[in-house]
Amino acid sequence: MAKQGFIHDKLDIKMLELYLMVRMAGPVDFDTLTDLAMRHEGVEYFDFAEATAELVDSGHLELSEGHYTITEKGRVNSAACESSLPYSVRRRCNQDLAGVNAVLRRNAQIRGESRVKEDGSVVARMTLDDDGGNLLTIELLCPSQAQADRLIAGFKSKPERVYNEVLEALTSGEEEE
Repeated sequence: MAKQGFIHDKLDIKMLELYLMVRMAGPVDFDTLTDLAMRHEGVEYFDFAEATAELVDSGHLELSEGHYTITEKGRVNSAACESSLPYSVRRRCNQDLAGVNAVLRRNAQIRGESRVKEDGSVVARMTLDDDGGNLLTIELLCPSQAQADRLIAGFKSKPERVYNEVLEALTSGEEEE
């Protein structure tokens, strides 16, 4: 029985995947990439997983710390074959990517990292950026890595609240005078 939709073989999956990756706002994990690809009729999970591994092996995609990025080779090949994708597929991909890219951009603007000092204490560094640059950077000394991890997780879950409360604390004295 013939497959429905645009996707008929692994080459079609690879073209779809490269099209998606060129338009991705940042590195993406396998689950997100799978979700985007599986929205199209004819994409089967095991074929997709195999195609992804082949794209990494051939140098079209790079896998680092569980996240995929497109390479220059992938960009060139995607540009060469993207017109082979039907307009309806490209339009749907662009619509699907809008939400994912919004999340990726937001996550890129909220960062947290820790470093261990010589005395064994840990410094938690949390950063909030916007399109214009850095809005807030906080470094806190923590007695343990576990506490630093909790602070970073809390900051990442509500950075706007932290930012607004810091501003409130810094400007509340002006109103009292």
